[in-house]
Amino acid sequence: MSTSSASGTSSTFHASRLREAARQVWQTLDLPEGSRVELFGATIEVSTIGHPDHARPLNCLCRAMDGYLVGTGYAAYMAMTVVHGCSAWIPDVCVAPREPEEALTEDGLGFAASAVKLVVEVVSPGHENQQRDRVRKRRAYAGAGIPVYVLMDDHDQHGTVTVLTSPSPGEGTYAAETRVPYGTEVEIPEGPAKGFAITEEITGPPQGG
Repeated sequence: MSTSSASGTSSTFHASRLREAARQVWQTLDLPEGSRVELFGATIEVSTIGHPDHARPLNCLCRAMDGYLVGTGYAAYMAMTVVHGCSAWIPDVCVAPREPEEALTEDGLGFAASAVKLVVEVVSPGHENQQRDRVRKRRAYAGAGIPVYVLMDDHDQHGTVTVLTSPSPGEGTYAAETRVPYGTEVEIPEGPAKGFAITEEITGPPQGG
C-alpha cells in the first residue's frame, strides 16, 4: 500500500516537472510568422496558419460577432493565447472581456481560460489538424470549463457547424451538442454571444452544394 502511494506521488511529481519544463520551452520559442505554437500539458504542438480558406470565415465571424457584442462588456478576439494551468492554446476566435486587462493572466502570457466565454476553431485540412480540433481541443476546452466551443468544419461531409456547451471539466467533455450542415443557421445558446447566428454568410455554402 505504502509502495503504491509513493510510486503514485513520484509519478505525479515527474509529470508536473515535465509540464513545467514544456511551459518554459514554449515561452522561449521563436518560430516564423504564420506558425502557431500551443501547449497541451507537457506536449508542444506547432501548426501553420494563414490559408485564405481558413481566414475568410474567421474574419467574417469575428467582425460580425464583435459588433453583436457591443454593450455587453465582451469582445471577439482572433488568435489570442488562452492559458489554463500548464496548457496554452490559441483558438481562432475567442470571446473575452472587452477590457483585456480584466482577462489577462498575472504573467501577461494570455487570457485566463476562466475569463473566456466562447472559443471558435475552423478545422484545417489534414488528419492531424482535424484530430487536434475535433478531439484534443474539444477535451482541453471542456477540461478548462470554457462554456461554449464552436467548431466550423469544412471537412465533415459537406461542411458542418458544431456548437458544444455544458462542459464537465473533470471528464473533459461537453454534455450538449448541436451539429448542423453548412447553410443551416445555428445560434449561440448562452453567454455574452447568446442569440448570435452563424449563417451561410459566415460559413459559405455547403461544399459541393
